[in-house]
Amino acid sequence: MYTKIFRAVIIGAPGSGKGTISERIVKTFGFLHISSGDILRQNIINNTDLGRKAQDFINSGQLVPDEIVTKTMLARITEVGNKSYILDGFPRNSAQADILSAREQIDAVINLNIPHDVIISRVKNRWIHAPSGRVYNIGFDDPKVPGKDDVTGERLTQREDDKPEVVAKRLQLYDELMSPVLAWYAERGLVSSFKGRETKEIWPRVERFLKDKVQG
Repeated sequence: MYTKIFRAVIIGAPGSGKGTISERIVKTFGFLHISSGDILRQNIINNTDLGRKAQDFINSGQLVPDEIVTKTMLARITEVGNKSYILDGFPRNSAQADILSAREQIDAVINLNIPHDVIISRVKNRWIHAPSGRVYNIGFDDPKVPGKDDVTGERLTQREDDKPEVVAKRLQLYDELMSPVLAWYAERGLVSSFKGRETKEIWPRVERFLKDKVQG
């Protein structure tokens, strides 16, 4: 439908609905969704060396170190080639943003601004299909069959890092690390923020924004 090559970054705290919004962008615009979290979780499931290292950090509520994330994401971007994509979970600091900008032209940064109290409440009801990374939120984005993935019918699980105390620590880390990234992109006039409490109120605005950008 859209032939213009467009590359965006989506930014939002853990549990802000980035996965759901990204999935709708993929369906509507045909972008590729390149998620550092999904790539790392797939490595954890496959018990790779990278996966084992990442698991230790994630279980303790820490972010996976820069060098691991940067190497992994740049390799995936190279594989993608000349296609539209949305980056999720990268860059997460200004040094990574510098490295990315030397390689790629980013056309827009979508910032999801969700209150932290909403996120902490939301993740208690979050279930995932681990092999694919599909996310469901009980009460506003339910699976068609309770406890089952819509596509495969396989059992849904909850992530260890969705525990409230771990989430609170991750949100604090997020604020400390991502404020400079948003400032870096804001200086270049690339940030558009979408504030709200639910995905269904934010998505129509994101959709309109991207339609204007892609068709412009």
